[in-house]
Parts: sequence; structure tokens; C-alpha cells
Amino acid sequence: MAEREQGTQESTARNRERARESGQVPRSRDLSAAAVLLATALALKFLGPYLGGALRALLIGGLSIARVRALGDADALNAVLKAAADGFLVCAPLWGVTLVAAMAAPLAVGGWNFTLQALAVDLTRLNPITGFGRMFTLRGAIEFLKALLKFLTVALVAGALLWRHAPLMASLGTLTPAQAAQAAGGLISDTFVALTATVAVLAAVDVPWQLWQYARRLRMTRNEVREEMRETEGSPEMKNRIRSIQRELARRRMIADVPKADVVVVNPSHYAVALRYVEARMRAPIVVAKGLDLVAARIRAVAEQHHVPIVEAAPLARALHRHVEIGAEIPAALYVAVAQVLTYLAQLRQAARLGQAAPLLPTLSLEGVDA
Repeated sequence: MAEREQGTQESTARNRERARESGQVPRSRDLSAAAVLLATALALKFLGPYLGGALRALLIGGLSIARVRALGDADALNAVLKAAADGFLVCAPLWGVTLVAAMAAPLAVGGWNFTLQALAVDLTRLNPITGFGRMFTLRGAIEFLKALLKFLTVALVAGALLWRHAPLMASLGTLTPAQAAQAAGGLISDTFVALTATVAVLAAVDVPWQLWQYARRLRMTRNEVREEMRETEGSPEMKNRIRSIQRELARRRMIADVPKADVVVVNPSHYAVALRYVEARMRAPIVVAKGLDLVAARIRAVAEQHHVPIVEAAPLARALHRHVEIGAEIPAALYVAVAQVLTYLAQLRQAARLGQAAPLLPTLSLEGVDA
């Protein structure tokens, strides 16, 4: 099977999420080993006297079985089972601390991750030819060199410890049992501290390496990034279709508000802006609809159908269309011009009631307004 093309782009959040779902998280074996060794060393330091006394008492009790019980099958089996249970209870605190450290260490790097996908059967992993081929890749060579370096480091530290404590180890046979036990305990303690420090140094190097390797494995090609964006955000055609539907829905809502307008300002056919003003509830008139060309024609038609006054004022129509969004109040610079239009409409209605001639629309004040 061909290897995946090496990516050059940083992994996306969705790609990292998919990797976690498949069980791919950064892990450091050296960090786990260092955590277990450190937890064990601390547990032995604080629980050492208790463990030593309890195991000593357990050993004395096991060697003090009466001859009759030792020769009886049932009694001997019960004694062995009791000794095993007592030994488990004595060592349970040490095992518990070690277990907690072994479970907590991976959480410091990759966090908690539970997935069943990693347990799925993959028969391709059982192919010996594929597995043999992975041994001779660059990654396999790097892993081999890392393992060799770790082995040599631990071996050098162990050799230095043996060289340093060789006289003490040779003299253990000449000491009393109590002295020998104390000396052996000190030797074990020093060895534990040295090995823990060594593995901690290896973990401090391995954790950044594993994080870098993990990020490098999850890098994506440009095509993969584009495909993910297409899956997440949809194809350009679909997005355009959605935007078109949204614009159509907004246009319908806007047209539905035209009958509520007090006036429609036009230019004379390219622009149309519908204004509404309720003095008791609004600080200034608001734009309830606006549009160009076909939309402007639709606004005019709806206004005529519902007897909304239409005023032809080209500069004002262009200024309103350019500077005011739908649902927003008109700017202060247009207050005077719009007030002139509303006053003109009031004059029209009054002239119609009195049977007088219709007044002319005054020249609108648009000073300082870019139309």
C-alpha cells in the first residue's frame, strides 16, 4: 500500500479530533517509566519501614507453622493461601501507588482518550512483509537509534553504580544480618534514585520529541485542507445557493414591510427607499426597504398597491440607499431633507382635503451628504 503523502500544512482542529477518535494521541513511554519509578521510589521511602516490618512478620509467621499443619494437605494449603492474601494486602499500597502513576503519566501528554476504534481488527497489521518493511524505514531507524541510546545511557549509569558500590557489595557477606539488610536497603535506595533521575532526563527529551512527531504525522496536504473545508463549510455551489436563499428570504421580509411605510423615495426607477416614522416611538425615521432596479420596481409596485405615497427625489434616494441599512435610523445629516419630504406629504394631504392645487416639492437640503 502506498504511503500517505507528507503534508506541509498544520493540522486542523477537525483533523486532530478525528485522530483522537481513532486512538491517535501523543504518548511517551519514557514519561510513564519515569513516573512509575518516581512513584515507587517515593512509596518505598515513606512506606519502607511499614513494608519491611510487615514482610518480616509475614516471613516469620510462614516459617513458624507447626509440624502437624505443615504435613496436613488441607492445613498446608490454607496456610499458603493465607500467606498469599496477607502478602497481597501488605504490598497493596505500593502496587496502588504504582498503578496510579502508570495511569496518570499518559494523561500529562495526550490526555484521557477512550475509543473502540483502536481495538478494531486490522488484518493488514498481521502482514509480516509489511511489518518487516517498516523496520527499514527512516522512522524505524530513528526508533532503533533512540532505543539504543536509552539502553546505553541506562547501562552506563548502572555500570557506574556497580563500580561505585562494588566494595560495599563485596563486604555484605561479612556483615551481620541486620547490618547487611541496612546496607542493602541503602544500596537499593541509591540505585532507585539514580535510575529514576536517568529515566526522568530521558523523558524530558522524549516528551517534546513525541509531541513534535505527533504534530508532524498529522500535517495535511493542501488538497486535504481544501477537502476538509469543503466538508465542513460545504461546496462553493452549495454556499452560494444558501446565500441566494437567504437573500431571497430577506428580500421577501423587506417587501412585506413596504405597506407599513409612510413614503417611498425613488430616483425615478433605479433606486427606491421606503421610510417609516412613528413620532411617539422613534427618534428618527427608519429605512424599512431599499433596492435597485428590479427590487426598486417591486417596492414601487407594492407601494402603489397599498397606496403608500411615492416621492421622486433622486439625490435623496441615492443618499439613503448608500448610507442607511435596512432597519436603521437615517443619519442626522439627512434629517432636514427627510423632514422636508414628510412636510411636503402633509401639505399634499391637506391640499387634497381642501380641494386646493397640489404644492411643489421644495429643493431638498443635502449639504455635506455624499449621494
